[in-house]
Amino acid sequence: MKNYLTVTAAAAGAYVAATLGGWDTALQTLVVFMAIDYISGIIVAGVFLKSRKSKNGALSSKCSWEGLVKKGMQILLVLIAFRLDVMMGIDFVRTAVIIAFISNELISILENAVLMGIPVPDKLRKAVDILESTKQGGLR
Repeated sequence: MKNYLTVTAAAAGAYVAATLGGWDTALQTLVVFMAIDYISGIIVAGVFLKSRKSKNGALSSKCSWEGLVKKGMQILLVLIAFRLDVMMGIDFVRTAVIIAFISNELISILENAVLMGIPVPDKLRKAVDILESTKQGGLR
């Protein structure tokens, strides 16, 4: 039974990764940043009670669920970008979409760190400011 579950999980994971264009460094980085952002958001709300997502700053299952749904939609947009790459015979759109989402996750992670009272180095703040300024007038 254990072997069956392991093989099934591996096959499902391989299928999902292939559908998203491969389990490359870009996708791995996005998934890691998504996990760090989600966990740090739970810590901000659950430990520090400083969440900007809920009225009282505390944990909210609704806010948590909305965050997961948004991350799921980001993954679907990576899938769409990959399919556009395949259709046009290029290798650009997927990577650009992933980089945009990685920068969003990084900004959110840094915001969570600041809410926890962690000092963020000026160089990192400046880099985030540059990322945020390039998104002005984008899809946001």
